[in-house]
Amino acid sequence: MFNYINESEVSGVGVIAAWGRTLNQRKTILIVVAPVVVLAGAGALWALSDWLGYDPAKGLSRSLPGMDGGPPESERNQADELNVDLAGELATYDGVPSSLPGSWPRFRGADFDNIHKGAAKLADHWPEDGPRVLWSVDLGEGHAAPAVLNGRVYLFDYDEAKRADALRCFSLDDGKEIWRRSYELPAKRNHGLSRTIPAVTEDCVLAMGPRCHVSCVDAETGAFRWGLDLQKDHGTTEPLWFTGQCPLIEDGKAILAPAGPDALLMAVDCATGEIVWKTPNPNGWKMSHSSIMPLTLHGERMFVYAAAGGMVGVSMEGKTLWEIPWNASVIAPSPVAVAGDRVFITAGYGSGSLLVQVDEEGDGYVAKELARHGPKDWLACEQQTPILLDGLLYGIMPKDAGALKQQFVCYDPASGELVWSSGKTQRFGLGPFFLADEKFYVLDDDGTLTMLAVSATGYEELARYRVLDGHDAWGPIALAGTRMLLRDSTRMICLEMGAL
Repeated sequence: MFNYINESEVSGVGVIAAWGRTLNQRKTILIVVAPVVVLAGAGALWALSDWLGYDPAKGLSRSLPGMDGGPPESERNQADELNVDLAGELATYDGVPSSLPGSWPRFRGADFDNIHKGAAKLADHWPEDGPRVLWSVDLGEGHAAPAVLNGRVYLFDYDEAKRADALRCFSLDDGKEIWRRSYELPAKRNHGLSRTIPAVTEDCVLAMGPRCHVSCVDAETGAFRWGLDLQKDHGTTEPLWFTGQCPLIEDGKAILAPAGPDALLMAVDCATGEIVWKTPNPNGWKMSHSSIMPLTLHGERMFVYAAAGGMVGVSMEGKTLWEIPWNASVIAPSPVAVAGDRVFITAGYGSGSLLVQVDEEGDGYVAKELARHGPKDWLACEQQTPILLDGLLYGIMPKDAGALKQQFVCYDPASGELVWSSGKTQRFGLGPFFLADEKFYVLDDDGTLTMLAVSATGYEELARYRVLDGHDAWGPIALAGTRMLLRDSTRMICLEMGAL
């Protein structure tokens, strides 16, 4: 018997096939030649009667977040039973830091916009056998992506054999491991395990594990400084598919969103582990899969976070500046500032997108909803954060976007109009996209990398090649110099992307 089917699939041949699997379990022979059903054997008349009275919707349930084989709620939030030694153990290897230039120090890059601004020129075409693979590394199943600084590649991984979270440091030269700090942590696969990107400075590396454990270590040596269990220490509710929140370092402080009873956001001193400030959480908003973004509105830099329940702007000292409710059920993309002191946020599972105007009022700010659209009506993204370039927003539409589903699109946020799309023959999945050297790079679910010319007038493909042979290639792309780092669910590769 099948487990469940999405409501949109309960029609026609899909229902007949599901019924066929049920009858097969009853030892009745069924042959499906869509849309004709042929019954044979001694039980044919009984089977026909059973079929005429069959209700295809009986026993089916709606496909919802958390119904994809992940741990049930009772297992996800048993933080009190987990006594995790976050210091764990440090192992060192023979890898040597590279002297190559370039960095990608955190989620969405140095300026939090997913645009690489290095001077290196990248190829505008590839050889017949694709861009050159310099090295590859096997990983635990997941979607965590790398950060790069000072010739070191940092990646948060999960060691399935040891059942341990692992922050790993590799050489950008050849992918050889330099060190690994790991701690034992029970976790079951839930569309993979690892999710997040470390934040790295000259001084330290900040990482968040799938079950909301935060650790801060020395960037060169991996020496442990401090750790936090957000569930146990701050009442965080673990998100449906583990945490996707990429931690942030700002002015020597770790900026986190535990979204617990006493703190929606908080700042922790990276040197000492002491809490610097907490932002109250009077609405009881929960941790989403989204990450905190430093945005500048009305000339003031602030932290903007899309929690499960609403979006908030917080000052650099932890004071709530503005907030607005939003009932999106699953939020993975992060907020994007657009022209006119506006903030755009989008989510999957039918939530669509929200455009918020933040205005000055007295000595503070007030946020108001300008537009709210479903995924068929305006730009929406399910997993990745849209890119803003020259006033236009670029992204991949979700699977519930109607005719535009999974197309790479360009929208004008000022008018709300579609500028162009990749077309029905060029569709992409939930994979990442980013911008470098006036070119977009888009990675399919199955590991096909597509290079596009930046254009405000139409889709212009420059090259396409399958660079990974796995599946669920969802981790964000990183670029340091001319070296591009990509991953699928179980492997990370480094490509040479310099001009030919």
